Amino acid sequence: MRRRVLLAAPALLLARPARAVVVEGKLEQGAFLRGRAAPGTRLALDGAPVRVSRDGIFAFGFGRDAKDTARLDITHPSGARETRLLAVARRAWLEQRIDGLPPAQVTPPPEVLERIAREREMLRAARAGHDTPEPFFAEGFIWPVTGRISGVFGSRRILNGQPRQPHLGLDIAAPTGTPVAAACPGIVRLAEPDLYFPGGTIVLDHGHGVSSTYMHLSRLDARVGQRVAQGASIGAVGATGRVTGPHLHFEIGWRGTPLDPETALPPRPET
Repeated sequence: MRRRVLLAAPALLLARPARAVVVEGKLEQGAFLRGRAAPGTRLALDGAPVRVSRDGIFAFGFGRDAKDTARLDITHPSGARETRLLAVARRAWLEQRIDGLPPAQVTPPPEVLERIAREREMLRAARAGHDTPEPFFAEGFIWPVTGRISGVFGSRRILNGQPRQPHLGLDIAAPTGTPVAAACPGIVRLAEPDLYFPGGTIVLDHGHGVSSTYMHLSRLDARVGQRVAQGASIGAVGATGRVTGPHLHFEIGWRGTPLDPETALPPRPET
C-alpha cells in the first residue's frame, strides 16, 4: 500500500480539511507521485508550476539523482500561501555488467551520430513537449507486458567494460510478438518503427507532463494523435534497435525526467 504524505499543517487539516494537499507515494529518488488538493489550489515544485486539474488532481516526480530536499509552494484557493520542504530519500542503485556486445552497439560509428542526435531530440519533444490538461494518469498504471525483469531503473551499465549512462527504464523480457498494452490511457505522441537505439518506439501522453515510452517493438499498433484506452494493444515485444534479445524497455516520465516505473505500477504480476 502506498504511503500518503499530508502536506499541510495539522491545525489547517482539522479546521479546513478541504485545504489539505495529499501526495500518494514514497518521497524518494526516482519516484512518481500523484496527489489531490482542493480545486483552485496552485502548486510549484522548486519554482516550477505543477498543473492541478479542475478536480484538484496533480502529479510530479523526482529524478534518479534528485537532491535531498525539494520545495513545494502551495497557494490555497483562499489566496493563503505556504511552503513545505520535502525530504527526498536517497536510493542505492545497482551496477549491471553486459559483456560480449558488438563494438558498434557500445560506440556507434561516426556516420550515425547525427541520426542519433536527431532521434534523441524527437524523443525529448514527444515526452516533454506536451502539457495536456486531462489527468489520464489518475486512472493509474498497469504492467504493459508480463515477463522476466532483465533490467531495472537507475542501474549503471558497464558495457564491454566501459561505464555508461544509468539505465532509465524497466526491461521486461518476453517472446517476440507478445502483445504490449498501454499502461495508462493517453494520446500517442510518437510512433516510430526504426529508431537507431530504441528500434520500434511509442510514446504516450498521460496528461500534466506525464508520459510512458515503449521501446524495441517488433510491431506498432497505434498512430500519432490516436487516443488509446488502458490495456489496449499498442504493439508487440521485439528485438529492434540495439539489443541482445527480445524485451520491452518501458519508461515513465514527468516533463521529460525519467522516473522509476515500479513506483507507479502495482505489484508485479505472476509469470
